[in-house]
Amino acid sequence: MYQKSTLGNGLRIVSEEISSVKSATIGIWVGSGSRNETSQNLGVSHFIEHLLFKGTENRSAREIAETVDAVGGQFNAFTTKEYTCYYIKVISKHLPLAMEVLSDMLFHPKFDLADIDKEREVVLEEIHMYEDAPDETIHDLYMETVWPDHPLGRSILGNITSIGQINEDNVRNYYQQNYVPTNMVLAGAGNVAHQELVEMASQYFGSYSGALAKQVLSVPQFNRDVFVRNRKIEQMHICVGTPGLPFDDEHAYTLNVLNTVLGGGLSSRLFQSIREDRGLAYSVYSYLSSYQDAGLFTLYAGTRPANAQAVLALMQSEMKNLRDHGISYAELARAKEYIKGNLLLGLENTSSRMTRLGKLELTLNKIISVEEVIDRIECISVSDVTELARRLFVADKTCITALGPSKVKFKVAL
Repeated sequence: MYQKSTLGNGLRIVSEEISSVKSATIGIWVGSGSRNETSQNLGVSHFIEHLLFKGTENRSAREIAETVDAVGGQFNAFTTKEYTCYYIKVISKHLPLAMEVLSDMLFHPKFDLADIDKEREVVLEEIHMYEDAPDETIHDLYMETVWPDHPLGRSILGNITSIGQINEDNVRNYYQQNYVPTNMVLAGAGNVAHQELVEMASQYFGSYSGALAKQVLSVPQFNRDVFVRNRKIEQMHICVGTPGLPFDDEHAYTLNVLNTVLGGGLSSRLFQSIREDRGLAYSVYSYLSSYQDAGLFTLYAGTRPANAQAVLALMQSEMKNLRDHGISYAELARAKEYIKGNLLLGLENTSSRMTRLGKLELTLNKIISVEEVIDRIECISVSDVTELARRLFVADKTCITALGPSKVKFKVAL
């Protein structure tokens, strides 16, 4: 189902043909994100993502938008801590146009000084908007607490000071170092044959060259801490976290099951205990963050300050119960079906399939089939999940971060 080719300049191309649909989605994945930044250019990865939409040597920002809108296309981008993606979804007959637009944006950006100053204001507004959403801000605060002074602990957006200092040199230097074919993957899914995609990629991307300079990434060290930032808001937002696993760890699928049982769905222990049984929170869940060489397992809840201690106690109690008593066979079966169902439902559109291909190729340099994923999930046992919980949920590797108006003293109780 999946095919892969590599152009002479090092650009990797992965695709999945789905002849039953009319559309196709293509995305260019760049292997650089906020982790690749230094203290002198924080936020530049996300800033460049914005700038590539501001115009090229051949098109203005308006012309880029009008070109894609004129064929009913869907066009967007996003930046993470380890990669950036630009993607377009169009009716398949418009793929050559989509490829040409992406190529133009990625390899002919204007980086006009006036656009840099204008976009600086846009990003500053984005930062202010984000800071006005404490249920979002808490997760950045938590990562700063867990991984202080490490690139993975920094906000993808940068901060007000760093964005104010970004200039044309910062932008061009970072772009030239990272936006090279050897650091990119072109992923496509939908009504397009692989060979056709390769030919278009060769036409629109094949003439560009450049190699990625070797980068040495430091492994973050987990910081066991309890940190509360006081803010006059209506809720106390709480994150409890432990070290997780890198994305290529052999126990990653087991961790997914553990996360599902603890806080990954409406039937999860956290949701049932804190929301359904006691009504102490509206939003409560757990999630995984996985990177090349590190990961985090995080529990989150938002509650009134008067209930914060009780909610935190319940969060830690559910962690202890999983660690000390494991999970039931019914929970295991339910979690497996939940994960498989979400995987399969997520593949019902070309954008999701493109995203899966691009992310796997960029991060693992291989494509893992859906069948293989399901097989690995089916092999997980109750004891596998219990052993992993015992390994991860320990007091000296637990961090608590909170944001809100409470003066309550939180503590680790595992």
